[in-house]
This record gives sequence, C-alpha cells and structure tokens, in this order.
Amino acid sequence: MTVGEVQPYEEALLDQARQGDRRAFSELVRLHQDEVSTLASRLVGDRELAADVSQEAFIRAWRALPKFRGDAKFSTWLHRIVVNTSWSVRRSQKRHLASPLSEVGQDPVAPGIGPLEAATVASMRPRLLSALNELSESVRAVVVLKDVYDWPHREIASHLGITTTAAKVRLHRGRKQLHGLLWDELGGAE
Repeated sequence: MTVGEVQPYEEALLDQARQGDRRAFSELVRLHQDEVSTLASRLVGDRELAADVSQEAFIRAWRALPKFRGDAKFSTWLHRIVVNTSWSVRRSQKRHLASPLSEVGQDPVAPGIGPLEAATVASMRPRLLSALNELSESVRAVVVLKDVYDWPHREIASHLGITTTAAKVRLHRGRKQLHGLLWDELGGAE
C-alpha cells in the first residue's frame, strides 16, 4: 500500500470503527501502535509503563471515537489521548521512574547526514534519552511534542491547558536544561 492509499484506507477504517466495527478499530490500532508506543515511552520513561499507557490510550480512543469530529488527523487526536493517558498513569503511580527511555527502539537517522554525524548521533542517543528523562514531566512533554513530533506551540499549549507563552517558556527551559546536562558530551568545559 502506498502513502497516497493510506489516507483513504484510514478514513474508511475510521468510518467503520465509528459505527462500532471492532475489526476496523483493531486495524487502526495495528497501523498506529508503534508511534503510540514510542510516544508513551518518551513521555513516561519506562517500557512496561509505556505498554500500560498505550493499552489504556487505545481503550480511551475506542470509547471516545464516536466524538472524534475529524477536525485534526486521527494520529494527532490519538497522540493527545496518549499524552493525557501518560500523565494520568504517571500521577496514579506516584513515583518517578528514572531510566528506561534508553530502551526505546532506535529511530531512523535523519536522511542526508554522513556516517560521522550518524555515529555521533548514535553515540549520544542513550545520554540524550537519559537527560530527557531527568526533565520534569511538564517540561519533558513540551520538549517531546515540539522537538520530536513538531507540534506547533499553540497546539501544545491548548492540549496541555497552558498558554502559548508558557509552552514556549517550558520549551526554552527544557532545551537549556538538556544543554546543561549534555554540556560535557557536546565538547563544552565548565
């Protein structure tokens, strides 16, 4: 199936799922499970907890599907559910999990970079993920949604229930904290 065929196929599945077709929804889950799992892992920092978040997010999506108006892409709507679910699960856990972001599957390296840059990115990845996990939950959510998923500031703000200015401040704060945490690896001296 080509990229051009995916959109109409997904729309047909959405229509069927809205009518209560569980098989159509199962196919939507199959299509989006990797991105949901990756986002959940980045937000909660623990692979097992991310699996719980992913499962709960899909349950919430199924229940809310009749209310999905189609104003945004299905994947964007689903990402919002994952963010909300991860925050709910983390709050209910009442504990801070500190490492397994480094266990998240490897994303492809950006196209067009050379082998030296690719090796540098690969060597920095575990430390970057660990540093990302050291950020507060609210700052990490903004950094991940902006820098990984490229959401606009206003959409991040709306989704997190904060002002656009607050989203920009948290992004700046998160990037500054990441820079500080990674300064030595980046070749800086204190």
